[in-house]
Amino acid sequence: MHLFVGLGNPGQKYANTRHNLGFMAIDSLSAKYSNGAIWKTQCKAETQKINIAGKEVLLAKPQTFMNLSGESVQALLSFYKAKPEHLLVFSDDINLACGTMRIRPSGSAGGQNGLKNIVEHIGQNFPRVRIGAGKVPEHWDLINWVLSAISKEDAELCKLVLGKIPDLCETYLTKGIAAAQNEFNG
Repeated sequence: MHLFVGLGNPGQKYANTRHNLGFMAIDSLSAKYSNGAIWKTQCKAETQKINIAGKEVLLAKPQTFMNLSGESVQALLSFYKAKPEHLLVFSDDINLACGTMRIRPSGSAGGQNGLKNIVEHIGQNFPRVRIGAGKVPEHWDLINWVLSAISKEDAELCKLVLGKIPDLCETYLTKGIAAAQNEFNG
């Protein structure tokens, strides 16, 4: 089984913020592949089982708030006896422009606190997809930026990139991470 985890913060207050782009990625997968599957709560996350390209995938949105995402991810990996290489994490990235994404086989947290907490719990050897949240504008505090509602202009760019998430996942599952990088990074 593959575990696809989107990072974000629970609750309507954060629903359309830049920090919830990971949740939005998972929602795009659910919209395409769920076939009416029910979300359930387990391991401090909302989860849903789907099938992509003939492979069983568990979608998860940790409900621990961003900075404690590793608690849920570690519990899910343990419960499903899944290896970190079968994990794919989706997160926002302020170092990428809106409308872009980057898939990597492993690496550092790059300042993203949800990824940092996952790395603390399971190490850094897991694939991740970083979704552009846009650079913090001058005179903006980082926290206020990532927790701000996505502007109309940026929302259009985010919608385009989120629409590519299902294709990225199919490529990743059928052709591997290198093929996904070649086709979707940028």
